[in-house]
Amino acid sequence: MTSSQAPNASLAALLQSAALAPLDNVGWIRVTGPDRLRWLNGMVTNSIQQLTPGAGCYNFVLNAQGQIQGDLTAFLLPDAILLQTSRDQLTKLLAHLDHFIIMDDVELAEVPEPRSGLLLVGPQSTALLTSLGLATQPHDSLHLEPTLWNAAPVDILHAHSPLVPRLELWADPATIQRLTAALVTARAAQATPESLEDLRLLEGTPRYGTDIRERDLPQETSQTRALHFTKGCYIGQEIVERIRSRGKVHRALSGFTLTGSLPALGTSLEADGNPVAELTSVASILLPGHTEPTQLALGIIRREALDRNLPLTYLGGTATPIPLPFAIL
Repeated sequence: MTSSQAPNASLAALLQSAALAPLDNVGWIRVTGPDRLRWLNGMVTNSIQQLTPGAGCYNFVLNAQGQIQGDLTAFLLPDAILLQTSRDQLTKLLAHLDHFIIMDDVELAEVPEPRSGLLLVGPQSTALLTSLGLATQPHDSLHLEPTLWNAAPVDILHAHSPLVPRLELWADPATIQRLTAALVTARAAQATPESLEDLRLLEGTPRYGTDIRERDLPQETSQTRALHFTKGCYIGQEIVERIRSRGKVHRALSGFTLTGSLPALGTSLEADGNPVAELTSVASILLPGHTEPTQLALGIIRREALDRNLPLTYLGGTATPIPLPFAIL
């Protein structure tokens, strides 16, 4: 939870120019072997077999009951598939995936150090990279682009970005250190962890372990970008297809604007005296050009309360559902 009454220069840079930050909570898994495409396609919720070299897709990893065991982004390389996830999910996902390698010619390996990442976010990000000799074209979808900078290999990753361009630069630590210094010289601001969390909330991007939990079903997260309904069989598909055929789920991720005191994480929202929602991410954000902070939240709400537009209250305030991403910029 973040709260600020002072102008947030870091958030303004993310939304209006460009800001950078180290990527220190990212883990990578390398999938190799002749059966890798077919096998991984049967393990995740999106279509791996339809990827072209460099392209990526966001996925959930499910159990047989359709519950989300983790999330990852897969990128197709000529000789492997790279899986990107949060570092705190890495051990669990490796064990889960390895359990299902039976008669398949597939190998999983954590991508070893040294490999460092740098995040560059904002509408001027591409122009800044071009000024340094790292020209890259915008991509509407996830994409991993290998290139060179001063003869050093650099991977430019076009990440999920509902509001502003979001680029990741991956290389050896010395190259990332030089790139960081060059971008700072080129007037890229330093993004604080608090401003990055504010941006995540504005985007409406849920985080696994915070807004998405093991008991949740894919359609409850409102992340349709993780699902492909015609790709064929995968673990948990029967539940996903059953939900799709019935048309809706009982709960859904939603954004909320809040009026009143800022509630704690996990606060329940009530309608007609009954709990109907739980807030999973909460922030008070002072947006560029505003004089007062805006209180926003992500949470899981029962579809009945959402569809009926019932008044929502919590101890100290009221909440109003709002579509994601937040259209308040």
